Amino acid sequence: MPQIKERVAEIAKKLGITEVLDKYPYQMSGGQKQRVASARAVVTNPKLILADEPTGALDSKSSRMLLESFMTLNKELGSTIMMVTHDAFSASYASRILFIKDGKIFTELRKEENEDRKSFFDRIMQVVSLLGGDAEELG
Repeated sequence: MPQIKERVAEIAKKLGITEVLDKYPYQMSGGQKQRVASARAVVTNPKLILADEPTGALDSKSSRMLLESFMTLNKELGSTIMMVTHDAFSASYASRILFIKDGKIFTELRKEENEDRKSFFDRIMQVVSLLGGDAEELG
């Protein structure tokens, strides 16, 4: 039991939700609810996380913390994260991206072994421009 409480406290601190641990959902903002849902998804170190727009209602700091938690789960614990997003910044945290247009795979990008996130983001934006639209039009 102490391990569970420690893990909950660790994840809550990372996602900035320590102040809402004793609150009911109706007492929280939309962003707080989304961070709590994200914390619940990662607290058990799952092998697979399915995330649909996980950063949609989060501020930039909370988004970064969540995406970094996903990266840690992926790299250190071998968890697979399947994330749907229209946000190129969020996508740049991934190692593989499938671009879908009109219900079909348009193209795929894989992050190179030593490629930094900024370079990968630039490549993502090149694909977005090839599609003739902005990131909101992907999906």
